[in-house]
Amino acid sequence: MNWLNSHKQNAWALIPLLAFLEACPGVGLFVSGVILLTVSTLLYTEQILTLSQIMSLAFCGACLSDHLGFYIGRWLGPRFHSTQFAKKRIKPLQKGEAFIAKYGAFSIVGGRLLTAVRSLVPMMIGISGTSRLKFTGVDIIACGLWTSGLGLLVIGIDSTFS
Repeated sequence: MNWLNSHKQNAWALIPLLAFLEACPGVGLFVSGVILLTVSTLLYTEQILTLSQIMSLAFCGACLSDHLGFYIGRWLGPRFHSTQFAKKRIKPLQKGEAFIAKYGAFSIVGGRLLTAVRSLVPMMIGISGTSRLKFTGVDIIACGLWTSGLGLLVIGIDSTFS
């Protein structure tokens, strides 16, 4: 609280940073979305940021992170399957690829909404060869849904403890 009160003018930078980190390939496995939710709720209840500002900033961070994962996946492409990481996890990766092949665009939305795989799905979709335009279009929708959920949670938590 003390840090926020003395750095109100910079507090807005936490939202896109945390939204980016929680979905960043690799890093997202260790950064919980609960941190983003807590900081967002605090900034909202302390009237440092409005709900629309929080949601817009979180949307930007989430989209950037998803696209980073997607383009890393496109860059790795088929080479990914010959890495030590992939060789050790061949069955789960095959299941993930089968899910992506079967459900297509839904896997992009599902990947954004499921915390356990949020940082991995965009990369897997990039590896699968999904077109850039399709990924971007569906990811914008997915990030919009995710951001709406974040906004609803912030309002719900605020009203519960107010």
